[in-house]
Amino acid sequence: MPPLIFRKGLDLKHEVAGVLAASYHSDLVAAIKADDYRYGTGRITIHLAREFGFCYGVDRAVDYAYQARKRFPDRRVHLTGEIIHNPHVNNELRAQGIHFLSDAGASFDTLGPDDVVILPAFGITIEQLQQLEAHGCTLVDTTCGSVLNVWKNVRRYADEGFTSIIHGKYRHEETQATASQARRAGRGHFLVVLDSAEAEHVCGYIRQGGNRDAFLAAFAHAASPDFDPDCHLQHVGCANQTTMLSSESLHIGNMFRAAMRDRYGEGELVSRFRAFDTICSATQDRQDAILALLDDRPLDMMIVIGGYNSSNTQNLARICATRLPTYHIAEPHNVQSARRIAHRPVGGPHEITTEGWLPDGILSIGLTSGASTPDNIVEQVIRRLEVLTGPADTGVTPPS
Repeated sequence: MPPLIFRKGLDLKHEVAGVLAASYHSDLVAAIKADDYRYGTGRITIHLAREFGFCYGVDRAVDYAYQARKRFPDRRVHLTGEIIHNPHVNNELRAQGIHFLSDAGASFDTLGPDDVVILPAFGITIEQLQQLEAHGCTLVDTTCGSVLNVWKNVRRYADEGFTSIIHGKYRHEETQATASQARRAGRGHFLVVLDSAEAEHVCGYIRQGGNRDAFLAAFAHAASPDFDPDCHLQHVGCANQTTMLSSESLHIGNMFRAAMRDRYGEGELVSRFRAFDTICSATQDRQDAILALLDDRPLDMMIVIGGYNSSNTQNLARICATRLPTYHIAEPHNVQSARRIAHRPVGGPHEITTEGWLPDGILSIGLTSGASTPDNIVEQVIRRLEVLTGPADTGVTPPS
């Protein structure tokens, strides 16, 4: 008998709505949105981006996890790993009694028919899914629809004999899952490129060949088994991790189009090159919103809130840092004082502490958060800034 799989919730949405609101909602953020996304407090004015925080896919994933815990109160409920890349949300799920298999380094072999396993918004690999099905676990699938759309495209590439060129981070759960879809049944091949520099390396090989062994060494962890650049770069299709910087994904797609045209001629493009826009719409909306905020408001700095391992949050910070001082923080307590802030610099591997980050005088601060950051965390950061910059105003209207 096949395992039970829930893909459209567990019919308990209303039963968990109260605890979800208590854990993640913010009346203050709702009021700021209603007041033109501006909030005056003490000597600062905070400008929120018009799209930020929980996206539909994240909201759905967290909702399903709470429904699973409610539906199966007497059974062990597990997550394969982080449901999304936000420490507050994952800790709240642990507090609900949901076990993270990644915390204990547990093997799927310890699971059985009495176990409930939640699949994260990023999805899991085909091999992992087959393991869970073989053990008869009840599955709650929260894989985001935008990720499923990417999978559909890379499966089509595999069926047509195209290698999937995936713009993403090869260690990221979503990219690993997408790569497994591109490789399904052992038919297709994939190559993961992190950025334009890696894409240029591959495009150079397409145009004129090169040292095969050196190429394979450079992409040892980012290519399908038995990948051969002399064979598997003759027909390529572009896709991406849905949370990457959209402008870079588009640029990389154009790079591969140009390389294939240069190697095989314009007339061969239709039979040798494929590309689909697979950036998540919520990711695009949040990137567009931050660009609009940067263009429309005279800001002194940006604060970007979200997990340090959240790709979409990293890219929001990356956009902002090209224009003005930007601080990517994971938690409200990172704002330690008016003198000191703990943050992860754009492109940096570790959190650092910066002194003298908050200047004296009247300040205009832009604020956004990644798609896995709930509104109550945004409120806590705003409240922290209130404490550091003087007494709050009586309402949400900024000072004139």
